[in-house]
Amino acid sequence: MARRRDSRSAEAQAYRRWYWTPQWRQTRAAQLMAEPLCRLCQAKGRIVPATVCDHIEPHKGDEARFWKGPFQSLCESCHNGTKQQVERIGYCTEVGLDGWPIDRAHPANR
Repeated sequence: MARRRDSRSAEAQAYRRWYWTPQWRQTRAAQLMAEPLCRLCQAKGRIVPATVCDHIEPHKGDEARFWKGPFQSLCESCHNGTKQQVERIGYCTEVGLDGWPIDRAHPANR
């Protein structure tokens, strides 16, 4: 089986290793035990089990921020979709029942 090439920078590849340590597994387990439901789904009135211990503020390789958090529990869908979108472009593109963006930071709401 061929290994997938990691297109991340050397710096990102270095801190990605932290996610495979026993210390991170323990941090993740403690977070998910303390907050077992996805925080973003709960805000929308949905009850979805969390599977990801997310850094609320991106650590960007800062080791102290990586280990100390703050953290939140998210489902994989919210972590890999909504959360990363907000980090990438600065706002969520999700719309409400009225068809208008729900995120106050969305350009349409400025």
